[in-house]
Formats: sequence, C-alpha cells, structure tokens
Amino acid sequence: MSIDKKISEELDHFSAIDQQPMELADKLDEFLNLLNNSKIDSENIKQIQNKFNNAIDKKLSEEELIAEFKKVDDFDLSRLEKLEKIEMLLKSNYIDTKVAKSYKTRNFLEMIFPVLAGLVMVTLGFAMIIMPAPPYFEMFTVFHFTWDDGVTLMDLISLTIILFGIFVIIKSYVKFANQS
Repeated sequence: MSIDKKISEELDHFSAIDQQPMELADKLDEFLNLLNNSKIDSENIKQIQNKFNNAIDKKLSEEELIAEFKKVDDFDLSRLEKLEKIEMLLKSNYIDTKVAKSYKTRNFLEMIFPVLAGLVMVTLGFAMIIMPAPPYFEMFTVFHFTWDDGVTLMDLISLTIILFGIFVIIKSYVKFANQS
C-alpha cells in the first residue's frame, strides 16, 4: 500500500507542477533581476555560472535521452527501481510523442535512403551486364566461354557494383534492426 501512496503523491506533485503559471522565461528574468540587484563577487559568479552550465549539460539530446530510456529497460532492477529511474529522467528532461516520432522517423529515413541507393546500384549493375556495350567499352575478356563470348572486365565491374549494392542494403537493414 505504501508504494501506491508514494506513486499517487508523486503524480499529485506532477499535476501541481503542471498547474503553475510561471514559465521558464519568467523565472530567468527574475533570476537576472536578482543578479543585477545583488552585490556578489566574481568567485560567486563563476560558481553560479558553473552550476548553470552543469544543469544545461544535463539536458540530453533526443537520441541520448531515448538511449537512456532503453538502458533502464536493460538493467536487472525491480519494477519500482525502474520506475524511479524513468521518473528521474522525465523530471530532468523533456520528451513527448512528437520527440519519439521524430526520432523513429529520422531513423527510418536513415535506413531507407541507403536501401534505395543499394537498389539503384543493383539495378545499374544488372543493366550493365544485360545491355550490350560498345566494343571499345568492353575492354578485354577475362574468361572465354566460346570464341565470341565470355566474361569481360566490364562484367566483373558490374558484379562488384551489384555486390556492393547488396552489402549497403544489408548493412542499413541490420543497423535499423539493432536500433529498434
């Protein structure tokens, strides 16, 4: 019962924070007024500046924040300890569905563009093999099947392009699968 009570108290605390009309800009203005009206020495100013910089540095980027949430899931902790870690992350950082969707969309686009480039390379490689090339572009034959036909250097270059395209497709898919 005490766990439920603690969680409900924390939820009440969050709702009280949400109802406060004071915004960050107002608080910053108030802080600047206090600094202007106070008589502090340069050592105190440096301490305040370091404290402010540390607080700003604690705010994580979107990717780092989502990585921190994923790390919480990997820990061998009880559900309550995981909940407390998530609560601490949410208190110190801002995340909502827009941030999560933009992160997933960006990751999907980072996967889809290399896949499309790989497909273009595979198509180009097959087109280079299938379509006849001018005689001056055929270079020389590496392996002869008959007197008039064989594997040319152009075919080997085309196969290399195809294999590289397949490699790019697989590598981007594996990267995407590991991030999800």
